[in-house]
Amino acid sequence: MTDFDLVLTGRLVLADREIPEGFVAVADGKIAMIGQGKPPAAAERHDFGDGLILPGAVDAQVHSLSQRGTEGFAASTRAAAAGGVTTIVDMPYDEGDLICSAEAVTRKAATADREARVSVALYGTIRPADGAARIAEQAAAGVCGFKFSTFGTDPERFPRIPPALLRACFEAVARTGLAAGVHNEDDDYVRAAIAEVEATGITDWRAHGLSRPQLAETLAMLQIYETGAETGCPAHVVHCSVARGYEIAESYRRQGFYATAECCIHYLTLDEENDVARLGGLAKINPPVRPRREVEAIWRHVAEGRVSMVSTDHVSWARERKTDPEILKCASGVPGLEVMVPLFVRGAMERGVPLFWAARLMAENPARHFRLDHRKGGIEVGRDADLTVLVDRPAVYEAAASAHSVADWSPYDGIALPWTVAAVWHEGRMAFDGNAVLAAPGRGGFVRPPETLGLRRELHA
Repeated sequence: MTDFDLVLTGRLVLADREIPEGFVAVADGKIAMIGQGKPPAAAERHDFGDGLILPGAVDAQVHSLSQRGTEGFAASTRAAAAGGVTTIVDMPYDEGDLICSAEAVTRKAATADREARVSVALYGTIRPADGAARIAEQAAAGVCGFKFSTFGTDPERFPRIPPALLRACFEAVARTGLAAGVHNEDDDYVRAAIAEVEATGITDWRAHGLSRPQLAETLAMLQIYETGAETGCPAHVVHCSVARGYEIAESYRRQGFYATAECCIHYLTLDEENDVARLGGLAKINPPVRPRREVEAIWRHVAEGRVSMVSTDHVSWARERKTDPEILKCASGVPGLEVMVPLFVRGAMERGVPLFWAARLMAENPARHFRLDHRKGGIEVGRDADLTVLVDRPAVYEAAASAHSVADWSPYDGIALPWTVAAVWHEGRMAFDGNAVLAAPGRGGFVRPPETLGLRRELHA
């Protein structure tokens, strides 16, 4: 008999430090002990030498159901498991089913319970005609946050929330103890910029960045944070592509407000002058991928603690929706669940950024933000044994060759990954063995914040 079901040994990467020659012991699906040196006995043991043992990632932004019949939870969580992501936070803009009521939340949660291979938390939103009236019922049904937009992509599926209504929504969200996340592009400015670009006749890769200026993004961020300051609601920008935005967020935090900014992995990896120029619509994302100078400036903000979390904004559009020669006609968004963690580790190592930022920004901070840290987000005694192991095993990523992603394309195709995912455990059971996803549909499922929320813990910075 042993006290533990599982013991992993390697280089533990916690949210505040690394433990060389460390170990983590698991019992009944929970982390039961962490330490350094000789590990305890266990029914199952894995020694990864100098391999990195990270907390399973909590991807703060996933669109599993944006294109009906294309992906779904069985497919998105398969890619997640293969990439070391053990919890996804799914966006509410599902094709044909806006998640804006308790009934819709309950229905989607049941789908996650049937199909998901890892854990799934859910965002809620509103239909503008309903106002803020249905926010409380969605919180009671278990959403972990609310999503709004200052830009209107579609009046039904992805509507703009005008300033007065956004304020009312923030007031209602503040009463739930959750946070309000907002897509940050000023609607009037972007529409004027699109008209200007169309008037020039530019339709190639240059048109996208020109049509969504950096100032349109930072102006929207000021509105979002001011609305949070006015209402007392935790205000979160769900993707910031420009370095200036992280400086704005930090200025509000210094004033005592909860003001967070999320960086997607594409803003740390791709650039406009090389990747968008080469890939065209395959690299079209809103807000746009920016020039290399912004990429490197954001990495400096990562190292200095101004970035709150890192996500994918994953969506697996069919290739035909991404390859129109007129870039403004292409769908926006890219898949990324399978490669976020290795890409971040690669970028951090290249720049000498401490690896504890991987644990903070892709696990601990998103779990805290979404009020899931009673179970998720860290290698800590009592939390779920969600663990990701990366080893020094170089590989070149090619989505079409992967058995894990539903997409046969990726803007990250051809990128050399020096450290790759060797194994993943979800709630103490192996979900990925380095080659195959072992977690079957239904082995994961819906997770929610506690019904009674305590004081919000500040994010690591």
